[in-house]
Parts: sequence; C-alpha cells; structure tokens
Amino acid sequence: MTTRRLLSLLNRSSWSRGPRYAGAAVGVIALALIGTACSPVEPAGSDSGGSAQPSTGQDVFGDPADPAKVKPGGTLTVALSADPDKLDPTLSRSLYSRYVFHTMCEKLYDLGPDAKIVPQLATALPTISPDGLSLTIPLKQGVKFADGGTMDSNAVKVSIERGLTLAGSGRKSELGPIDKVETPDPNTVVIKLSKPFAPLTAALADRAGMVLSPAAVSKLGANFSTAPVCAGPFKFASRVAQNSIKVVKDPLYYDAAKVHLDAIEYRIITDSSIRSANLKSGDAQVADSLSTQDAPSLQGDSSMTVLQSQSLGYQGLTVNIANSNGIGNPLKQLDTPIAKEPKVRQAIALSIDREALVKSIFNNLNTVACSPVSPKSEFTSEAAQVCPPHDPAKAKQLLSEAGVTTPYKVTMITSNNPDSLRLAQALQAMVKEGGFDLVIKPVEYASLLDQQDRGDFELLQLGWSGRVDPDANIYNFVGSEGSQNVAGYSSPEIDKLLTDARQSTDKAERIKLYGDVVTKLQQDDPLIYMYRQRNLTGVSKKILGIQVYPDGVLRAAFAGFAQ
Repeated sequence: MTTRRLLSLLNRSSWSRGPRYAGAAVGVIALALIGTACSPVEPAGSDSGGSAQPSTGQDVFGDPADPAKVKPGGTLTVALSADPDKLDPTLSRSLYSRYVFHTMCEKLYDLGPDAKIVPQLATALPTISPDGLSLTIPLKQGVKFADGGTMDSNAVKVSIERGLTLAGSGRKSELGPIDKVETPDPNTVVIKLSKPFAPLTAALADRAGMVLSPAAVSKLGANFSTAPVCAGPFKFASRVAQNSIKVVKDPLYYDAAKVHLDAIEYRIITDSSIRSANLKSGDAQVADSLSTQDAPSLQGDSSMTVLQSQSLGYQGLTVNIANSNGIGNPLKQLDTPIAKEPKVRQAIALSIDREALVKSIFNNLNTVACSPVSPKSEFTSEAAQVCPPHDPAKAKQLLSEAGVTTPYKVTMITSNNPDSLRLAQALQAMVKEGGFDLVIKPVEYASLLDQQDRGDFELLQLGWSGRVDPDANIYNFVGSEGSQNVAGYSSPEIDKLLTDARQSTDKAERIKLYGDVVTKLQQDDPLIYMYRQRNLTGVSKKILGIQVYPDGVLRAAFAGFAQ
C-alpha cells in the first residue's frame, strides 16, 4: 500500500464517535500524514554530554549527569503520556508505572545501556548450582527502606513470595517454578526451583525483582499502591488520579550523594502535541513518547535533545479468543468467527501493510515487526523474524474459506490519545481492503487495561515495552498459565515449546525453540505483531542525566539541573 493510497483510504473512513468527530479527526490525521511524508528528522544541536547528536535511527541513550555540572535541588517536571496503573510492583502492568518505580523501587538487578544485566540491590550475579535448581544471591548491606526498615534477605523473600501468591499478580508467571525462598543469613537469598528456569535473573531485573518494605506490605496488603514503600533514591509523596504523581528525595537512600533533585513530578498529558508544547515552553523539562510528527521540530531546536532507542518490545493487536470470564479465571471460548477460526485472524494479519504504517504514519522511525522476539535479542533467528506478506486478496479468500460474509465487522478498543487514534484510523483503512469493517472504540488508558483484564473486548490495540529475555515478551501473553494472557489463548504445543525454552541452558536450543514458537504463533495469530516503536524522549538541555535504554524506561533518578 503506497502512502498516497493510504491517505486516500484514511480520508474515506471513520470511527465510532459520530460523523462530526470522525470528520474532524480525518482532517487532522491527513494533515499529519502529509507533514510526516515530507519532514525528515534532522540531526541538530548537541546532547547532554556535549557531543553532536547522532542522526535519526542511531541510538541516543543520554549520558549520566556530571556532578561538577549540575546544581543541587529543584523539582523536575516530566510530561507523561499516560497515567500509570497501580504503583505496586506486584500488580502493575504498565510501562509508565516503571518510570516511577525507577526512582523509588530498586531491584535486585538492573539493565545497562547495552541491555546487559548488572547488580543493583544484589552485589553480584546469582551463583547457579550445576543442576540449575538453586540460585544464591548476595545482597548489599546498609540499605534502608523509605520507612526506615532494613532491606535484607527476609524483605526479598517477602517480595518474591508476594509476587507468587498475591491475587492478580502480574509477576507469577515471570518468576517461574520457584519452590521456596531461603534466607540463610540477612545478606544472602537462596531461591530453590522445582525445574531449571533460564529467564529468572532477567525477571529479577524488572518488577519481579523490586524489593518492598515488609512493614508496608503487612500494613497495606493489596492496597500497597496507595502508599508504596521501597528502597530507592526517591520516596512516594502524593498522587492525583489522572493528573500527577510526585516523589521526593529520600534522605535514607544508601547513595544519597548521587541524588541531585529535591523532587520529580510526573504530570499526565496524553496529547503528544501538548507534551511537546510544555517542553518547549519550559513548563516541563522532559516529555516521554514523542510523536513521530513532533520529533523533527524538537530535534531542530538547539535547546533540546531527543533521546532515542529501538524498543525491545512490540505494538500489536490482541484477539480475545477465550477470555470470557476475566484474566486468571477458567477459559471460555468466545462464540465469534474471529475467536473460533484462525483463518479469520490470519486474514487480519494479511490485511495489514506494515511497511506503509512505518513509512506513512511513523516517519520511518519505527520498524516493521511480526514477532515478539526483537532483532536485537541474542536469541533472534531468521525463523523468529519471518513476516507474513501484505495480501488483502488472500485475506478475502481466507474469510471465504472460513464461511464469513464480508465485510466482516470487528470492534477494536484502543487508547484515546491522538497517536493511537491515528494508528487506528490507518488500520481501519487497511483492513477494509482485506474484507473487514473495523469499528474503533477509543477509551482512556487505565480503562483500557481494566477492559482487557475483564475480557471486555473483541480486538485490542496495545503494545509491550519489551524485556531482554524473550520469555518475558512471550510466555506471559500466550502461555496457558501466563499472568497477562488477556487473549485467553491456550496451545499445548506453544506451552511445551516455551517450557522447553525456559528450562534449557543451551543458547542454540533456545534460539531454535523461539523460532518454532513464532512459526506456530503466526499460524494461530492470538497476537498480531505490527511494529516496534522507537523510544523517543524530549529533554531540555537545562536538565542533565536523563537516560532511556532499549527497555523503554525513563531514567531520571540521578538527573540534575545544569549549573
């Protein structure tokens, strides 16, 4: 599909908010697309480290703050593209909560800019027993929680066991087959497994590895998110739903001398153009998730830096196959053609022109994706990167074979921000050629997360920010026991492949297994992968030390205002 053809289709389509709203949206989108087609992202200015900013397509992670160049104090304002969900590492599912957790909830392990795992609250990588069933983790000493409690092996045990047992936990399947957590002394944790589990260290480098205050867990239980307490450079101060979150410097932090700011305030601004306007006016010093339409002008502004990195995750479509009762409850097959018949789902995949999306909607900043395995992953392969062709004629044929009358109507929920609506409009135009009548229902982001968990959707447009180990990009979402399997998908073949990959310590074997997983997923299409977005973050040069790695997390804890 050419850019001109996509523009033509966009101008002839609409979504489900009524004629007046749809007509206005089409006009705005068409103008945005025309601007996109004509506006390359120009390299400009210098980054926070003083070197020339690389051209678009090259990674710009940002540099650590030089203590000699920053002044103490001040409140950093971050324009955030969506309201985070629960500020509870056990229950959280959104990327945006991870931004906040970075400032106040350190983990056993973290990722460096090269996506390699490094110790954080641990002092070394785990020592793994020869049979792969025991991991020994040494802990930092002298670490205090924001409530004054001591971070020790018991706190780690409490946090991990909570991830395995708390109702609604998003961490349960990430942590794998943990049999028990032992605490031989306050500074050592030993995790015992019933089976080998290769992705565990990587899981402990994200929310599953965040250590919570046992006192706060005991006091608040499932309401921990109302007043979260961890160990980190900052501590929770306040939250106004749909408006802002504030964290303040924690004087008990073990490395408090590295913390320059007094506070960080995250302001929820869902419209990307308004986020960019706040950045330009100085009302915010950082803006996350820049639109590919706004990035060119910001990169051309000598007072700004645009950080960019290729995501480890993906954006895609999730089909509700058997999530009738809500996630975590017994599966119940939906009685719709798209849920019951793989050919209908294959037809949607064939109707999407991924190349046109990337070129026309995203200014060639994003990249085509047909798989949950990142091309940057050490576990990638040719099989893991195979893409189905764009073939609307074949899509119509498959619909006919499935006994479906065209145009086949399917309803998609998506976030109600302008960028998501622009993507939805493009998809609506594309799949029409393949025989689909796509009805778009925009909802607020937090409501979208609730609806997906309840199974209150037919088709869902949402993405995943990605993890360094492919298991965390796949098992949670398509494993029968996956804690975020909102599709309600269950395949014994996929389960076996993923379990074998989890238990294998042979890298070549895992690579082969993930390639086989992708092949099977493209036959069943419970998730239809479309593209990998480029992490684009605008930063005022008045602030130093902001970093964003391929995991997509905005790192602001050790930033400071320039002298």
